[in-house]
Amino acid sequence: MQIIKLNATDSTNLYLKDLMNSKPVSDYTVVMADVQLKGRGQMGTNWDAEPGKNLTFSVLKKLDKIELPNIFILNICVSLAIYHTLSKLNVPNLKIKWPNDILSGTSKICGILIENMLLGNRVNASVIGIGLNINQTNFKGLPRVSSLKLLLGDHLSLDMVMGSILKDLENTFLFYESNGILQLKKEYDELLFRKDKPSTFQDIQGKMFMGFIRGVSDEGKLVVELEDEITKNFNLKEIKLLY
Repeated sequence: MQIIKLNATDSTNLYLKDLMNSKPVSDYTVVMADVQLKGRGQMGTNWDAEPGKNLTFSVLKKLDKIELPNIFILNICVSLAIYHTLSKLNVPNLKIKWPNDILSGTSKICGILIENMLLGNRVNASVIGIGLNINQTNFKGLPRVSSLKLLLGDHLSLDMVMGSILKDLENTFLFYESNGILQLKKEYDELLFRKDKPSTFQDIQGKMFMGFIRGVSDEGKLVVELEDEITKNFNLKEIKLLY
């Protein structure tokens, strides 16, 4: 496993993709940076982190068995790998906020951005970007954000936490390759934030409505039970959970 450490870069995902375009890169190659100048989250949002205090890194995962309609398998495997690492650190009240934010209680501690390279209708490789708040304690203007230091009271080694995540990531993908996705998907569904609780959502027109999260579909859409026990599946851009 090759680990490339940078002081700063625009984006570890972008750096790793550029590297792949210039030469052969091995499975589980890692690019980590003390600071990302243009770190991104889901749907183009920014990911801001104080230099040297958090984990901002990307991992290359080569694939040959996942077809495009089943691409959400990647979100499930990566989310669960990080969940397992944080569980072993005794981070309290861990949940997965669909599609792949990791929360402690109602506070976000980790964001994931997966970018896929396609070959026909199959995913040839994925660049998995992970931003995990570790030793930062001040998040100005972000009331629903926390870090491992705030939650656990301890200063943690970035290399130790990253090493654990990489090991759990590899183990989770090996489990999927040997056993399929059913057991992993069941675990993912059970860990969903607000699952089976009355929740408020907003659609793309800005209209608010009530519903119950029941899980995710095989395609990765959020399954919400509405009034009169009607169930509807939503894409990421079609719905927003308002806590």
